Amino acid sequence: MATNKHAVLRTEVPSDKIMRYTWWERVCHWATAATYVYCGLTGMAFFTPYMFWLAVIVGGGPTARFWHPILGLGFVAAFFWMFIMWRDDVRFIPEDKEWNEKVMYYITNEDEKLPPQGRFDSGQKVFVIGMLAAAILLPLSGFVLWFPEYMPRSIHWVLPIVAFVHSAAALLSFGLFIIHVYMGTMIVPGSWQAITLGYVSRGWGMLHHPLWYRKVTEQEARK
Repeated sequence: MATNKHAVLRTEVPSDKIMRYTWWERVCHWATAATYVYCGLTGMAFFTPYMFWLAVIVGGGPTARFWHPILGLGFVAAFFWMFIMWRDDVRFIPEDKEWNEKVMYYITNEDEKLPPQGRFDSGQKVFVIGMLAAAILLPLSGFVLWFPEYMPRSIHWVLPIVAFVHSAAALLSFGLFIIHVYMGTMIVPGSWQAITLGYVSRGWGMLHHPLWYRKVTEQEARK
């Protein structure tokens, strides 16, 4: 029996659920996450000898040195693919200012006390902007560190500055990544299901992202 190739990519959503992320969005998200984790582990191994054992886990020093910059480019490509898909959803809206003022309610998981949010809340948008900065600074500084032999001797003094920028951007992204994983797995139940299966309960949508939920249900009604 012939199979419709589009049906393979379509997530069957139960009637009491609502689509949160498409198949392509999830593929892009996990490609970004996988390449970032590899670069993070190998980067920490290069950063200090006390963490070099991480390089052993991913194949040894020479292997890590070879794949770190290549998968770094993969991370940048996947991130910008994701950013383009979500560019409209990560724009700041007036409600974000009030959300920032009441962010403690988000941390304590009292979302009912927060102003209504769209597909992504202000915290998620700040995360994306921070990672965008890292995705720009890391490859720019990384290219210099990747091919230092091509730098003129007269400007070799730039190398320590570039190394500092690369490390600072990496540490910024580490902090954001840890917070992102913690919030998505421990603080907001249902987020893990959303990014793996693609859908969430309608109650989850109404509670955490009411503006987005309203928009999606209106689109459903027009079909």
